Amino acid sequence: MSTPGVHLHIRHNQVIMDNGIVQVTLSKPDGIVIGVRYNGVDNLLEICNQESNRGYWDLVWNAPGSKGIFDVIKGTCFNVIVENEEQVELSFVRTWDFSLEGKYVPLNIDKRFIMLRGSSGFYSYAIYDHLADWPSFEIGETRITFKLRKDKFHYMAIADDRQRKMPLPDDRLPGRCQTLAYPEAVLLVNPVDPELRGEVDDKYQYSCNNKDIQVHGWISSDPAIGFWQITPSDEFRSGGPLKQSLTSHVGPTTLAIFLSAHYAGKDLVPKFGPGEPWKKVFGPVFIYLNSASARDDPRFLWEDAKIQMMNEVERWPYNFPASEDFPKSHQRGNVRGRLLVQDRYVSNDYISAKRAYVGLAPPGDAGSWQRECKGYQFWTQADNDGYFSINNVRSGDYNLYAWVPGFIGDYRHDNIITISSGLDHDMGDLVYEPPREGATLWEIGIPDRSAAEFYVPDPDASYINRLYVHHPDRFRQYGLWSRYGELYPEKDLVYTIGVSDHTKDWFFAQVPRRKQDGSHEGTTWQIKFNLSYVERSKSHKLRIAIASATLAELQVRVNDPKARRPLFTSGLIGRDNSIARHGIQGLYWLFNVNVPGTLLNEGENTIFLTQPRCDSPFQGLMYDYLRLEGP
Repeated sequence: MSTPGVHLHIRHNQVIMDNGIVQVTLSKPDGIVIGVRYNGVDNLLEICNQESNRGYWDLVWNAPGSKGIFDVIKGTCFNVIVENEEQVELSFVRTWDFSLEGKYVPLNIDKRFIMLRGSSGFYSYAIYDHLADWPSFEIGETRITFKLRKDKFHYMAIADDRQRKMPLPDDRLPGRCQTLAYPEAVLLVNPVDPELRGEVDDKYQYSCNNKDIQVHGWISSDPAIGFWQITPSDEFRSGGPLKQSLTSHVGPTTLAIFLSAHYAGKDLVPKFGPGEPWKKVFGPVFIYLNSASARDDPRFLWEDAKIQMMNEVERWPYNFPASEDFPKSHQRGNVRGRLLVQDRYVSNDYISAKRAYVGLAPPGDAGSWQRECKGYQFWTQADNDGYFSINNVRSGDYNLYAWVPGFIGDYRHDNIITISSGLDHDMGDLVYEPPREGATLWEIGIPDRSAAEFYVPDPDASYINRLYVHHPDRFRQYGLWSRYGELYPEKDLVYTIGVSDHTKDWFFAQVPRRKQDGSHEGTTWQIKFNLSYVERSKSHKLRIAIASATLAELQVRVNDPKARRPLFTSGLIGRDNSIARHGIQGLYWLFNVNVPGTLLNEGENTIFLTQPRCDSPFQGLMYDYLRLEGP
């Protein structure tokens, strides 16, 4: 028996896509999703909300120097792009002209919605277009938001080990919660479900790295229905594979984040100057709906959603979007090769760049990809022998970038790679020489751009999220920054090479200490080590890789903590806010400090690491890795 075709019903102020499995109702010409009918439920979206607050594209933008403006994107012109029994594609366009300056972001925005025959869901993508003679502007964030029915969707899943029954939005209202250090975090004091009393809810506890945001969503148990947001490609996301974004959170809300400054700050806010044309396609993403019988465990829906996600990844790039701005597979190119590492202090032979992250991003300096936020990026992980393949790359000019777990620094292939339709590039063997000037005298941590291997304390028992008890992501518990002052109430951390253990004795973040009067003070950590011999005429090299920084400063002194001028200072760096938002990394920094032999002793030495900024408890550093090299 053949599946029904796709039908389109156009009314005065609504348009309905219906394929016999799912029915999606959009406002016309706004292009707001006001209803999703599935499996006998008239509407999976929150019917108590206004129609404009159910399923929508939005952005935050500003003119240079002005405040951000939140904008739910509403079309002014509706068009049917494709209509047949196999597919419907709808367009909701908002055009810009100079009469709208200051009122709307200077972009032409074309929102598209697609439904296919036999598909249990629908797709959405958008084309943003800024013409060369239009005004300057910045975009702080853009995304798709879906707000689901709170009477049905109570169970959230974002990973195999990150899923749980969630609080209700009512639990965040006055009388039911207590706001904590910032508005997003609340302590549930009188939740509707008494089992949740004493837990912390904070949407940032459910952030994920870009590379891991492929499927997430919600499950209703009555009836058993899943609502899933599937992102089959990262090509339109900024900041690379470790950039973190929001996923799903209390609402029940599910998000597709395309641009945001979270865990990075203003470095990842695209800024467009006068005379700068720009066009970018965000998406498509797939909204997938599934159901189970009353006899099945509703969590089966998560397993099915993962299978559907893999199917969508296999089909990428889709061949059905009608816009010429979305290139199909035959219009794209591929790049392959092998990455090797040459570090003669580790091995005389080349070392395979095992599980290296290898990517194509717009041309720039080594490491510039993590702050790049206007173009497209294409990332993969090499295999254990360093072989990589980057497929389905849009036409254009790129640099090839990489970083290798276990080694510091960033690789960039110097030659621009021009991708054109249907062409394959075989790069052959590429060699990365990580920063190195001498043998390792000592090291702390693992160079993997994360502070997760260091000591992450248990949270205060009064501020628990039960999901993260005995969990690999224990760093996502609320308030861990405050535990430093409890562990080190008067004296700061001292780490002794050869004695201390970085998993137990190196706190995951160097944060200010809270004093009895409620103010904060900067902290100075010590690394104690012995040298049997020092060449006074030569320098040692101290490598400090930072996993995250938030309005912080790193000062380095050697053997004299009171030296008026530090040997090195980073100056004020970072706006990641990873400490407050339960991240374990943000933007990566690598500092290479020359330590003159005249400052070192034969015998005991101490390096002092000071973070003096202390206007907020969230100012601080997360270290990735530290190493001292001999001359």
